[in-house]
Amino acid sequence: MAVFLTANTISAQELKQNQHTKSVDQENNTQPEPEEVAAMDVRPGDVAVSAEGRVFATIHPLGSQKIQLVEIISGKAIPYPDASYQKNNKKASDATFDAMLGLIFDKNNKLWVIDMGLELGKTRLWAFDISTNKVIEKIELQASVAPKGTFAQDVAIDEKNGWAYLADIANPGIIALNLKTKKATRFSGHPSLQAEDKDMIINGKVVLFGGKPARVAIDPITLSADRETLFFGAMNSSSWYKVPAKLFRKQKDNYTIGHSITRVGEKPFSDGALTDADGNHYFTNLQEHAITKLDVNGKLSNIIKNEQKLLWPDNVYLAQDGWLYISTNQLNSTTGFTGKPDDGTPPFYIYRCKL
Repeated sequence: MAVFLTANTISAQELKQNQHTKSVDQENNTQPEPEEVAAMDVRPGDVAVSAEGRVFATIHPLGSQKIQLVEIISGKAIPYPDASYQKNNKKASDATFDAMLGLIFDKNNKLWVIDMGLELGKTRLWAFDISTNKVIEKIELQASVAPKGTFAQDVAIDEKNGWAYLADIANPGIIALNLKTKKATRFSGHPSLQAEDKDMIINGKVVLFGGKPARVAIDPITLSADRETLFFGAMNSSSWYKVPAKLFRKQKDNYTIGHSITRVGEKPFSDGALTDADGNHYFTNLQEHAITKLDVNGKLSNIIKNEQKLLWPDNVYLAQDGWLYISTNQLNSTTGFTGKPDDGTPPFYIYRCKL
């Protein structure tokens, strides 16, 4: 693995400040109560909300092979765009979904969904026009950049410049996809992409993955509102990083990109994140059953904490009307994490809170 040093090395003073920027809870009476949007018998993956308030979710591939993408209508999960696109426990094909996970709306209200292709061995990015409920894009990434075994589970879309950024945790890296040419490049080998050698502890137990203490690499990835800064971090990491997005658009080499990465601040161990228009960051806090905010001043605080409801908050999404949506799925109870039969307890929930 290539090793890089960042150009802007964190000073001792910054490090000391970061050490004191620990997660603190807001007063209980100021924390919003998670409100049920859907109770599901299968695990939601990520959730995304359109400009007009339509709610969509992927179904986590660690939980179901029947259905992959749904719209939540009156609290019910309805196959989207229809049942014919779902895998339905059959062999994966080019015409149907395989392993959908990350999804997001761009500023043009186009729905983008990443298909990791865990069975098919192909990473595909789908786009939907929700006004017609039609597939308008299906981009297959070249195997040289996203070979079989790639686990590109989160995506950020730059509709202004025509780019998509995917986070791959299997071979830790950032895949930058030119939406016009359909060509992609991979950035890898940098320490910021890797998991820290620290245990994830939930309810007093060390979380395992593949029979060993979980060490999950780059996971959440977001873009600034002006689409000029890419933010990212590992699931097993207490650091949140940024890098100029133009370096990917200009196809700079790994060395140049690596030396341009800087640390934004602290984060909890998280599976999902969002960056709002003001530059605040929100993380799913796996260990504390919380949603944690890193504000523009570097303060880290739990804005929502609920040990009964936020059981593995997988992702968080801020709708245009100010509602914060959270998918929860007890993912650490799946066979992939425990090595044992799935002992998750449905229903699994999508919640929302008004900030």
